[in-house]
Amino acid sequence: MAIQDEVARIGQPVRRWATEQARGYDGGEGRPLGGFLGAMSVYSAAVATGAAVVRATGRELPSRIPLGDAVLLTVGTFRLARRIAKDPVTSPLRAPFARFQGASGEAELAEDLRVEHGWKHAVGELVTCPFCLAQWVGTGFVFSYVAAPRATRLAALTMTMVAGSDVLQFAYDALQSSVTGGGPEEDQGGGGSRGDGSDDDEDTAGRHAEQA
Repeated sequence: MAIQDEVARIGQPVRRWATEQARGYDGGEGRPLGGFLGAMSVYSAAVATGAAVVRATGRELPSRIPLGDAVLLTVGTFRLARRIAKDPVTSPLRAPFARFQGASGEAELAEDLRVEHGWKHAVGELVTCPFCLAQWVGTGFVFSYVAAPRATRLAALTMTMVAGSDVLQFAYDALQSSVTGGGPEEDQGGGGSRGDGSDDDEDTAGRHAEQA
């Protein structure tokens, strides 16, 4: 007990200082600085572990990365980060930390945080922010590239193909709208036809009159 009391006594000034810094920073908004600090700690530990594994396995770091690989990894990071943070299919991963608000774009969701304070708030901001996730996804790609470059190229190529497909889908939709814009209204107009079959009845009646 004496040791625990001593640790608690020494830790009190540190906790008091951290609380004062948090209050001075967030202006009463309750920003989850402790959760963000935890996220940074987890990220640093993951990077250190990955570096230790690479060193222990004797993997050599590449002296240079070809431009094509850099492009694949960059686009793959972009697409995978958005897939995790915005895609409806991955919403179960975000469900413990986020609340569905509606659609925010083509095949993407708008979500709000379920918890306003604490580590869940910090994790919620991370998993719903593609810009934040890009750091984690990019780091994962880098370690994967060092450990298994061929498999990583294929994984990054898959996400790059998806990103390219998204661009083509948007381009196709824009082209289709520009070419067929107003099509449904024109179909309803139909050359002055009232659409109730009365024109056909009048033509039939006219032919009968001529035959008579």
